[in-house]
Amino acid sequence: MNSVPKIGIGVAILVATFVISALCALLLHAPSLNFAQVWQDPYYRHVTQFSFYQASLSMLLSVGFAVPVAHALYRRRFWGRSLLIKLFATTLVLPVLVGVFGLLAIYGNSGLLVEVLSWFELNLPFSIYGLNGILLAHFFFNLPYASRLLLQALESIPDEQHKLCAHLGMSHWHKFRWVEWPRIRQQLPHVCGLVFMLCFTSFATVMALGGGPKSTTIELAIYQAIKFDFDLQAGALLALWQIILCSVLYLSIQKLAKPVAVTAGNVATHNVVSRDSTKARCWDWFWILFVIMLVVPPLLMVVLSGINWQALSVLSDSQFWNAFSASIQVAVLASSFALVAGIAILMTTRFWRIRYQTAKATTLELAGTIILVTPGLVVSTGLFLLLRSFTDAFSFAFWVVVAVNALMALPYVLKTLAQPMLHIEQQYQFLCASLGIRGWHRIRLIEGKALSKPMAHAFAISFLLSMGDLSAIALFGSQDFRTLPLYLFQLLGSYQMESAAVVSLTLLLMSVGCFVVIEKLFIAHSSRGREC
Repeated sequence: MNSVPKIGIGVAILVATFVISALCALLLHAPSLNFAQVWQDPYYRHVTQFSFYQASLSMLLSVGFAVPVAHALYRRRFWGRSLLIKLFATTLVLPVLVGVFGLLAIYGNSGLLVEVLSWFELNLPFSIYGLNGILLAHFFFNLPYASRLLLQALESIPDEQHKLCAHLGMSHWHKFRWVEWPRIRQQLPHVCGLVFMLCFTSFATVMALGGGPKSTTIELAIYQAIKFDFDLQAGALLALWQIILCSVLYLSIQKLAKPVAVTAGNVATHNVVSRDSTKARCWDWFWILFVIMLVVPPLLMVVLSGINWQALSVLSDSQFWNAFSASIQVAVLASSFALVAGIAILMTTRFWRIRYQTAKATTLELAGTIILVTPGLVVSTGLFLLLRSFTDAFSFAFWVVVAVNALMALPYVLKTLAQPMLHIEQQYQFLCASLGIRGWHRIRLIEGKALSKPMAHAFAISFLLSMGDLSAIALFGSQDFRTLPLYLFQLLGSYQMESAAVVSLTLLLMSVGCFVVIEKLFIAHSSRGREC
């Protein structure tokens, strides 16, 4: 067992070296480390202020509405509830441009809502481009995710407290105030910080719906400086500025609250409503129908719009299949690297945690999540500048995109597998030691069987994140190398909406089928292992 810690340490060093190399390239190209220059420049000051402004509004809307939605879902049982909650989980890893296309199909200038209003000779009161569209998209993606996290907090309330509330004859308001709200309030800082961070570092949403210089964030300004203006100094300075802000935000989130698990908690099987009434039922069903109308129609429009006369043309186009093939290759390699790296790091950290060396374990896991404070576009920018100094950066585009996507998926792998792997070690460490089971044999016989489902889940999340990512490929993409998200973005940019609908449907079907297929493959492999 003495050799085990070296595996995770080596992987962590490799990850840190990769990111630090990118940061060093940014430092070499930055004109100076005087970040007052960023604030003195009117445009950079504007993009910084807008980044905070849109993230704050998005967070307030998403979390503010998530409280009554989670409360309503907690109190009501209905057909399709479990499916709706699973759908909430997929919005986090749903390819951003798929959701954006669904929103455009409804709220766009030629969307369904405009057509319906035209029957009554009315105009849509807002434009989906600009701040309105960014807020709507962030609301669509983050409200279900925040609701699911708050629902987990409510489902952790012991049954005894519900029985006590019923015995005391508590009204809805008093039960919410004294029992349910403390659970929600305990998790609010973490949920708010997480949603704010996701909105602050949002790239694809702002890129697709920004609508001009007035609605530009720091990440989009970095992309524009490198890709269009080829102003390497400005791109490097903004990238470092972004890292500083993300680091402050991440550390603030860590201070405010403890991390909350993303996986669903135990759903109460009893009726948690003690004194029901028509008013309470109407209130709850209003919020349930509200969130259904927010999430389901855009996804439904993706399906309906994707079945059109351009489908055969797109599916027979070599550009589509080249992008499809590139997406599959990137996603498979990136998710495989992330899974292997995550398992290697966790094998080391659990070795230390069993021996009460918690500080060392936490430090090593933080090294694996360094990408949380260095967004993918920032790392891609640093690597672009680094490779450009030695060779043609675009000749390494494929492997850079794979590496960046693997780094972006690694925190999710660590979060998914940390507790299961620790529990396996606590349960089987003495048995394996007495039987002399170690190394590859232990991974095959113990971890491979007991952790098949968590590994399938971690691989599926990594696969979907890599499949739908636009940040890395946006900088390194070209006519010879592009993935489906970049291909979809180019179609949307050229207003080929029918073709874009087909590509969106393809990405959606792959996202929906990904969890089922990957989980079956892992479980089938585990079953064959048990039979042997």
